Amino acid sequence: MAGATEVDGGQNPTMNEHLLLGAGLGTLIGAILALTGAGGGILAVPLLVFGLGLSMVQAAPIGLLAVGLAASVGALLGLRQGIVRYRAAAYIAGIGVLLTPLGLWLAHHLPNEPLALGFAVVMVYACGRIFLKAHRELQHGHPAPRPDFQPCVLNPLGRLRWTLPCARALTVTGMLSGLLSGLLGVGGGFVIIPALTRYTNLDSKSIVATSLAVIALVSLGSVVTATLSGAMHWSVGGPFAAGAVLGLVLGRQVAARLAGPRLQQLFALVGVMAAVLLALGALGLSF
Repeated sequence: MAGATEVDGGQNPTMNEHLLLGAGLGTLIGAILALTGAGGGILAVPLLVFGLGLSMVQAAPIGLLAVGLAASVGALLGLRQGIVRYRAAAYIAGIGVLLTPLGLWLAHHLPNEPLALGFAVVMVYACGRIFLKAHRELQHGHPAPRPDFQPCVLNPLGRLRWTLPCARALTVTGMLSGLLSGLLGVGGGFVIIPALTRYTNLDSKSIVATSLAVIALVSLGSVVTATLSGAMHWSVGGPFAAGAVLGLVLGRQVAARLAGPRLQQLFALVGVMAAVLLALGALGLSF
């Protein structure tokens, strides 16, 4: 496809414009990430597909750069505040990194159309959760009640009790996040946050910070794996990552005034629209 030609062929006369557009898209994603959280990175892949004409396999690792950068910033802030459960984060991420190569292998052996449809389904699910969570916050002012039984609970010293049910739950969480990271180029926050909410008694700030640490580590593993396998196009990924950092820094300056449930709902609706367009394109339908 045209995108693949532009990425791979270094002598294309429109390369400079192509890279500038990539940097601009990265800036946009960085701003979205600053305003909506790491979940906003799920828009990175559709923007790369529509904006640069990349295939899913080309766009996925580049999109993870933006997600990983944003998550790293959040995780470092969480570490400074002492709210990251770093042992749990390292365990989940370690499992995830082991599954990332399998996801990347599947991505290279599946046609682009099923990958795009799968990504569209994941986007609808993730954006649906974001919309409903924001709706509940607007309606009731508090999140949904948590289940009575949670296998991963804090002991009196404030550390997680590593029981077999707890290890099993965190293992499955890591496997799903790693597989989806390699396959679709998503950080997996929509898997990790609900899992930590369901299986642990951590407070919401600790859940988000721990999730960001996992996303940062799994994304780093995915980018390294993609680079070693030759699937990472740094000619586009470099400017995109630089733009994402710039957008993230600028977005954080106004995030306190703009971020909130209404913005989360708006983002979710935009995400669903992007998913529909991605699915239609994969099916060869005009839009």
